Amino acid sequence: MEKVGIGIIGCGNISGAYLKAMASFPILDVRGVADLNQALADAKAAEFNVPAKTIDQLLSDPAIEIIVNLTVPKAHVTVGLQALAAGKHTYSEKPLGINFSEGKTLADAAKAKGLRIGAAPDTFLGGGHQTARTLIDQGIIGQAVGGTATFMCPGHERWHPNPAFYYEVGGGPMLDMGPYYITDLVNLFGPVSQVAGFAITPRTERVITSEPRNGERIPVHVPTHVSGLMAFANGAVVQIGMSFDVAGHKHVPLEIYGTEGTLIVPDPNHFGGEVELLKKGGAFEPQPLTAPYADGNYRSIGVADLAHAIRSNRKHRANGSLALHVLEVMEAFHTASETGRTVAITTQTERPAPLSDSLVDGRLGK
Repeated sequence: MEKVGIGIIGCGNISGAYLKAMASFPILDVRGVADLNQALADAKAAEFNVPAKTIDQLLSDPAIEIIVNLTVPKAHVTVGLQALAAGKHTYSEKPLGINFSEGKTLADAAKAKGLRIGAAPDTFLGGGHQTARTLIDQGIIGQAVGGTATFMCPGHERWHPNPAFYYEVGGGPMLDMGPYYITDLVNLFGPVSQVAGFAITPRTERVITSEPRNGERIPVHVPTHVSGLMAFANGAVVQIGMSFDVAGHKHVPLEIYGTEGTLIVPDPNHFGGEVELLKKGGAFEPQPLTAPYADGNYRSIGVADLAHAIRSNRKHRANGSLALHVLEVMEAFHTASETGRTVAITTQTERPAPLSDSLVDGRLGK
């Protein structure tokens, strides 16, 4: 299949994972990386043996079909609109935008241009999550009842070299980590219909303990502990907790309940992990993985699927409709907290098509 030219804008912490994983997908041809900080672009280009270019050069290169936008959240829509204006499909890191209105602007612009947009996370395409999807689709757990989704930690200032953006508008645990959990839940259950929740900000500033900014104080502009409920269109109700304020906990990341069984789903920030099934009256038992991409970090599989979809004229899985729906759901927790009301979700999205075969050669394990 003819390769698809890729241009990457944003050479920060996550770009290395993308560039490394892109080597797993022959359809992707990385034709350049760019960053407002030219030194970052030069360093990443040298590390991965790809060209360093300016943003304008990437946008004007006719051989580049997809711009992969790895900038900070507040720049996702601005850069995405630039890419669309240049006639490029665009795929961004999560979230799609820092609020629903922004995200819808990008989605509307893509529709008007007849171009595709997509967004991380793509971890739901990993073998662990696709195996859980298969078990649900086979009716193993019976009628969907609900579940729990939990991410709780003390905060990213412990490890990230430049963590301030996590506490600016567009950051916080819900917009940072919520996309992994909610996207995977939509993959498993389908779209969300209503949200209720509370969002609080226990501390107004944080102290960085990572290098090189150890000891620096940074302000907090977003809620850092969010708890709520999601009612899904299929009738399931899921409890969710996202926090940068918890010292430790014993909850598993995702637990899915049905009338006939319970599933332990792996951490949605990763592609693999153990799937466990408890059938009514029994005990939890590990399940064999029945889908590929469970044996590593394939953080760019969403881009590869987009590229294959362009060549095959089919819908891509980590698509704009899914990302916009998840963004509306995440924003709804804050709206529910501020208004004291349940929030109805206005967007609809389809469950992404399952991924049971390798994008490379049609076999499992690749």
